[in-house]
Amino acid sequence: MLASAVFFATMHACVRYISAEIHPFEVTFFRNLFGLIVLAPWFAVQGFELLRTRRMGLHLARAGTNVVAMLMFFMALSMTPMVQVQSLAFTAPLFTTILAALILKETVRFRRWMATLAGFVGAMIIIRPGFQPVDAGALLTLGSAAIWAFTMIIIKQLSRTDSAITITAYMVILMTPMSLCVAVFFWSWPTSTQFAWLAVCGVTGTLAQLLMAQAFRTADASLVLPLDFTKVVWGAIIAWLWFGEVVGIWTWVGALVIFSGATYIALRERKLERAKQIEA
Repeated sequence: MLASAVFFATMHACVRYISAEIHPFEVTFFRNLFGLIVLAPWFAVQGFELLRTRRMGLHLARAGTNVVAMLMFFMALSMTPMVQVQSLAFTAPLFTTILAALILKETVRFRRWMATLAGFVGAMIIIRPGFQPVDAGALLTLGSAAIWAFTMIIIKQLSRTDSAITITAYMVILMTPMSLCVAVFFWSWPTSTQFAWLAVCGVTGTLAQLLMAQAFRTADASLVLPLDFTKVVWGAIIAWLWFGEVVGIWTWVGALVIFSGATYIALRERKLERAKQIEA
């Protein structure tokens, strides 16, 4: 998880840097394209058996919502301080709790609602509406988090019938052409240097996702989840060294509040899941 946090922060910095020269929507396409290339050897080993599914509609919906969330997130990175975007992105689990109650009819008890409320208070601490102009990038990040939360709901549905391998395979296969359909309207051919930076975005993003998934497979969530917050720490260091961005105290406070609420929700869900398994 620590390595994943480093790669995520690196990808975010690369996206912020290259977006000054290449439109964020085009950056999104190349991030997915190089992610697909990184996973190509895996497809060669596993073959086409992993693509067997009866729920293609849900896979399309998952890829579509994921692309929209990524487009909004990369756009936010291009216009808003990096750590602020990273911090607000932690609101995704909070939105997931709300959507799980509304869509999946899951029972959400008092403590999880309070953790959700606390997380959104943290977001308001960062944005501070009324005390400073509301940043468009902050709104894009919150919108991206909400859409990503909806994507997580779809993944929960898919996981009942399809393996994690199948879900991941369709994600990278479908998101690449979907993001290209948007990128062509803002296209400019990258130079060799820009192409190299785009490759770094795709490779680091894919490695971060794989490392995070491996972290949750090999260790308890209570151990690895707190380490995910180091993504913000690395982001602050990289943003200061690379872009000269200094993180304000309110962003740190808000980030801690958001992450505390999101972590509590994740740990609580894990505890309830284990209780159900024991009863079964």
